Amino acid sequence: MSRTRTATLDNASAGASATAKLAVSADPAALAQLRADRRRAIARSLGRSLLNALLTFVVLIVLWQAVVSLTGISPYVAKGPLDVWSFLVTDEDAAKHRDQLFPLLGQTLSDSLIGFVVGMIVAIVLAIAFSLSKGVEAGVMPLVLLLRTIPLVSIAPVIILITGRGTPASVAVIGTIVVLFPALANVLFGLSRASRQSLDVVHVYGGSRFTALRKVNLPGALPSIFAAMRVSVPAAVTGALLAEWLSTGTGIGGSILKFNAQAQFAQLWASIALITIITLLLYNLVQILENIVLARMGMATSTA
Repeated sequence: MSRTRTATLDNASAGASATAKLAVSADPAALAQLRADRRRAIARSLGRSLLNALLTFVVLIVLWQAVVSLTGISPYVAKGPLDVWSFLVTDEDAAKHRDQLFPLLGQTLSDSLIGFVVGMIVAIVLAIAFSLSKGVEAGVMPLVLLLRTIPLVSIAPVIILITGRGTPASVAVIGTIVVLFPALANVLFGLSRASRQSLDVVHVYGGSRFTALRKVNLPGALPSIFAAMRVSVPAAVTGALLAEWLSTGTGIGGSILKFNAQAQFAQLWASIALITIITLLLYNLVQILENIVLARMGMATSTA
């Protein structure tokens, strides 16, 4: 009986979609106008995202230079944007400097990807489980809140002891903890904002709670899922740096202390600048992807 109701709902949804497509395709002018409007919406979204990225980069450079120039820190210790540019691009040994730092950057990005992917998957799975069962939410949410409230530095030795020092598992666990809570909160919020009228339609046609989740809640939660991804990008980088500092000793997180101890301040500032710029670029790439997907789906973007 349940399968029959689900099939009826699928047929009704497919029929409504087909009817809408036929109505638009019956009028070539309306179809052309719809496609033109969609392209303009995507172009506007891309333009806003690129402008925001440029403004963020300019503000970052200005604040960086202001801190270096106005705080009175010795130029031997504090390096400004021009110093880092010279170190990486125009100096005679710039190629050697890049060869030294780029592998560290690649390792940190790899570690960040592990934490981002695992954290987002766990957050989405938990959010779906919480939406389907209040009992699961009551049992698991306190543990999630506990992991969020306890400083990660204090429980990191236990995590490293269990997973092994310098292993990918330790990077994954630390990165997941950093990413999990903000991503979970955003996805849960999106799932709870589903249209009541759409949910009623699913129930009228005999759809189950899982069917409503698949057809209404998840599509409606896409803006929140993308918001969770944007928040998780810098969180994943932070988690990777922390894991490298506490566990693996590799990447930029593991090298910053070495640069500081060896008074290699140019390497220190250059590595921080590189990871910061890459994080901003990744954040804006996710935002551009969000704008494209939501514009194609006819949904309002978050960067209005």
